Amino acid sequence: MSTPVFDELPTQLKSIQTRPLFVIRLDVKPIITVSDTPGLSRRVGIVSSGTFAGERLSGKVLDGGSDWLTVRSDGSTALDVRLILQTDDGIHITMTYRGVRHGPADVMQRLGKDEDIDPASYYFRITPIFEAPAGKYEFLNRMVAIGTGHRFKYGPVYNVFEVL
Repeated sequence: MSTPVFDELPTQLKSIQTRPLFVIRLDVKPIITVSDTPGLSRRVGIVSSGTFAGERLSGKVLDGGSDWLTVRSDGSTALDVRLILQTDDGIHITMTYRGVRHGPADVMQRLGKDEDIDPASYYFRITPIFEAPAGKYEFLNRMVAIGTGHRFKYGPVYNVFEVL
């Protein structure tokens, strides 16, 4: 059996369609550098608050989330984040995501100094997963999501999309 070439694939397999889910803004306390560990550098940011808003859900980010950053030897940063969202109607939803941020060394150095950086000058992407109770928001449990990010002095902002 031969492997199909791109031109032979069904249209649905040739591209990815998305639908906006929400924009989320996180307020992160000053980053704590744990220390250089074998092969990487560990940094942790405590998420103190935030907001999210979209057509299907909006609300706030509760205090106590964490943003574990691994600065790799190639200069890229891997993210491992856990948050609790509270919708405007009082429902709690967990949001976890992994991500990658990288760019030219000078851009990443300026970003580390909280300078205003053009988001097009570096790569910042995430892959969120949600856990929601049965009811109005349970659709989140059955979706794959992606997001694009930008880092500000107070923390990141992400535009999150449902992959259709």
